[in-house]
Amino acid sequence: MAAAVACTGRFVSAHSRGLTVAVSLALVGFGVTAFGIAPMAPDASDLPKRLVTESVNPDGIQAQLDALAEHDLELYRTDLTRASDTADTLLGRLNVSDASVALFLRTDPTARKLLEGRGGKMVRVQTDANGRLTELVARYAAANPDQIATNFTRLTVRRVAGRLMSSVETAPLATQVRMGSGTVRTSLFAATDEARIPDNVATQLADVFSTDFDFHRQLHKGDTFSVVYEALTADGEPITWGPATAGRVLAADFVNNGRTYSAMWFKDAQGKGGYYNFDGQSKKRAYLASPVEFSRVTSTFGMRLHPFLHAWKMHEGVDYGAPIGTPIRAVGDGVVDFAGWQNGYGNVVEIRHTVHRSTLYAHMSRIDVKRGQHVEQGQHIGAVGATGWATGPHLHFEVRVDGVQENPTIMAKASETVPLAPAAKARFAQLARSLQEQLAVADSVATRSGAYAE
Repeated sequence: MAAAVACTGRFVSAHSRGLTVAVSLALVGFGVTAFGIAPMAPDASDLPKRLVTESVNPDGIQAQLDALAEHDLELYRTDLTRASDTADTLLGRLNVSDASVALFLRTDPTARKLLEGRGGKMVRVQTDANGRLTELVARYAAANPDQIATNFTRLTVRRVAGRLMSSVETAPLATQVRMGSGTVRTSLFAATDEARIPDNVATQLADVFSTDFDFHRQLHKGDTFSVVYEALTADGEPITWGPATAGRVLAADFVNNGRTYSAMWFKDAQGKGGYYNFDGQSKKRAYLASPVEFSRVTSTFGMRLHPFLHAWKMHEGVDYGAPIGTPIRAVGDGVVDFAGWQNGYGNVVEIRHTVHRSTLYAHMSRIDVKRGQHVEQGQHIGAVGATGWATGPHLHFEVRVDGVQENPTIMAKASETVPLAPAAKARFAQLARSLQEQLAVADSVATRSGAYAE
C-alpha cells in the first residue's frame, strides 16, 4: 500500500501540468452539462421588443359581396310580431329590404294573417345577399282552442320562380327535455321567471308538491328547486305563446324551509301515470289540494267580517282569487249532484265523492258539467267568475262531510295515497336513477352560475 502511494506521488509530481489541464476540462464539461439541464432562460421582460407595422388593403365592398355570392349565402333573422306592427315595421326589424314582400303581406288574404290578432308570433326570414326575401315562416298558436296544447299554426311565404306564394297549415308540437333551477326570493313565479322557466312549470311544481307543504302559506325566501321538464317546440323552437309553453314536469326537487321533497313522473305498464317520490311512494292522493291551479287565497276557513253584511260570520270555505275564465277542476272523482244557480253563491257545481263527502264550487262564470255526470280528478268543470254575492272574481270552495262544512285545506293531506305496483318497481328504480342524475346536473350548473346567490 505504501509502495502504491509513493508511486502515485511520483506520477503526480512528474505530470502535474497535464493533470491540472485535464481536471479543468472536466469541470468545464460538468458546467456545460449542468447548464444544458437547468432551465436558465432569460426573463422575457428583458428581451428586446420591436413594433412591426404593416398596411392591409382589403378588397372593395363589391368584391367582397361578389365573393360571398359565389357561396350562395343565405341569411336568417328571427323576431316576434308586435300588436302595433305593420308590414313595413316588421320587415324593417328583420332587415328585409323588399317592397314587394311588404305589399304582399298587406294584400294577400293568407299572408295578412301574420299581422292580424295578437302579437307574439315567432317569425323567421331567409334572405339572399341583397336582402331580398326568399322565405318567411311564422309560427303561432293553433286557431282551434282545443289544439293549443298539442298543435301550432305555420304560415309560410315563399318566393317560387320569382313569385311570392303563401300557405298556412296546422302542425304538431314536439317536446325537448330541459333542466332548470332557481331560488325563491319573493314568489315561485318570480323565481321561475328569473331562471327562464315557463309559468306552467311553476304551476305544476305547486301542484305536484301541494300535498307536502302549502304553497300559499309555507313558501319561504331562500327555498330552492331543480326541475327536469318537457319544453314544447314548434319546428325545434321553444314556443312563446299560450298558457302551456312547456309540457309535463318529469322530475323535481324542492327544498322548503330546509327540508327536501322529491317527485318524478312514472307511467306503469297499463299506461297510467302519476308522480312518486324517488322511494316509490305515490304523491297522488284521493283529493287535490286546490280546485284552481296555483292561485291566491283571498279568504280562509273561519270567522271573518262578511263583505256584504258587515258583520262577523263563519266563512265555511276557502276563497281563491283568480281572473275570470280561469279553469276550475274537480278535486276528486265523483258525480255531479248539482249544477246551476244558488242565490248568493251564483253559478254553483256540487260534486258527490263518497256517501259522506262532497265539494262545492261557487261564483262560477261558466258551468261545463251537468247533473248526474261522472267527473274525474283534475277535470275542468267550469271557470272562475263573480256571479252571486261576489266583490270580485274568485272561487268559493267548500268541503262538506255529511252536509257539514269542514276546512278544505286538511282534506288532501288526510286522504290516502295510491301505491306503486310491485311489478313496476325495477323499471321505476332505473328511471329514478336517470332522473336524479339530471337533477344533480341542473343543481350544479345553477350553483356554479350563482343562481342561488342572495
